[in-house]
Amino acid sequence: MSDRDIDLVISDVDGTLVGTDKSLSPGTIAAVARLHAAGIGFTVASARPPVGLRGLVATLALRLPMGAFNGATVVGPDLSVIEERLIPEATAREAVDRMLAAKLDVWVFADGLWSLRDPAGPYTDLERRTLDAEPNVVPELASLLGRASKLVGVSRDHAHLAACEAEIGRTLEGRAVVHRSQAYYLDVTPPGVDKGGFVDWMADRLGLARSRIATFGDAGNDAAMFARAGLSVAMGNAEERVKAAATAVTDGNDADGFAKAVDRLILA
Repeated sequence: MSDRDIDLVISDVDGTLVGTDKSLSPGTIAAVARLHAAGIGFTVASARPPVGLRGLVATLALRLPMGAFNGATVVGPDLSVIEERLIPEATAREAVDRMLAAKLDVWVFADGLWSLRDPAGPYTDLERRTLDAEPNVVPELASLLGRASKLVGVSRDHAHLAACEAEIGRTLEGRAVVHRSQAYYLDVTPPGVDKGGFVDWMADRLGLARSRIATFGDAGNDAAMFARAGLSVAMGNAEERVKAAATAVTDGNDADGFAKAVDRLILA
């Protein structure tokens, strides 16, 4: 592909744009700069809350809207909210009940805060580093469920979480979107909204044909982006089902897979 074939690149963040240590490599930073220099737009669509995207803005010189919570909340580079969708309260309550019954730790993202009951629970240290923020520790979650942007079920038992994804996804079908964003995070987000919808939103906002958009990802919640884009690239560390949904596969996120694909498939 040449730079005339693609006008916009939309990338997932965790497992794709950043390494396992949650850092941006010099190669990735330089690759985004090369996209900018070629006149190709770049933005991100992530399961992260808006605050978790803050650190990317200056480093990558982001100027376009970004999709937080898998596209359910669209924010500008200053993190101001452009559009926002919430999980219906009854659905949020049922989702939390089912996740607690499955012995998952539960996090609630509401009112711009990451709220939980156990600050020492599984993966809380990782999330602190990822978001560069401290959790809001609360005695109960019920009072937040009328304002929830995203719910997360957390478990160190990845096979169990995959089974929960299938079961809770069937139960809440049509009322919420249920996908693992990582092997250890089960995300519940508003119905009818996914990263594919963010691709559509950006295409409409910029007046682009979807065939002129490239998407990058590694997890099941990225497949909806792949289906809407002219070029879709799965990371080498992606699950096999995600690779099968993409038009190309690159190296892993710890081996500058994003940068290599940008140079080979977009800027070559």
